[in-house]
Amino acid sequence: MGFLAFLLLGLIAGAIAKAILPGKQSGGWVSTLILGVVGALLGGWIGSLLGLGSVDSFFSIGTWLLAIGGSILVILLWGLITRKR
Repeated sequence: MGFLAFLLLGLIAGAIAKAILPGKQSGGWVSTLILGVVGALLGGWIGSLLGLGSVDSFFSIGTWLLAIGGSILVILLWGLITRKR
């Protein structure tokens, strides 16, 4: 998968992850892109460790599920780190 396709995957996966998670997450589309790309990387890494697959093809449902799952995890962790106490 090319660099621009991976950025698009991260942006869309981050937006879907923000829509799935309840509550209000801060940040605009740039933070969504960054968290989505980090989440896609994390999801692909965890998926390859567990033998579930990797983030190889843009049009694979497994790629999207791993990217969205990783994005949800990253957004949750980011919310815990930046939460006001």
